[in-house]
Amino acid sequence: MSEDSKSSVNNLIKCTEKLLKRFDEQKGIIDAYIKKEREWKRNKLAQANQIKKLEKANSKLTKVIKSHEQ
Repeated sequence: MSEDSKSSVNNLIKCTEKLLKRFDEQKGIIDAYIKKEREWKRNKLAQANQIKKLEKANSKLTKVIKSHEQ
């Protein structure tokens, strides 16, 4: 192999290593974002369920109050 081709191969290896490192960093950022998004959705679902339960309890209490007023 000539010196130029060795230099080219070395440059290619260095560039590839940089790209792989950057990919791993980006993958970590994306994984963290996905984790936060899933937690947010889980919390949102739990809050929605709690709101539904409270609305049902409120409607039952309203019916009881109306029946006692009559």
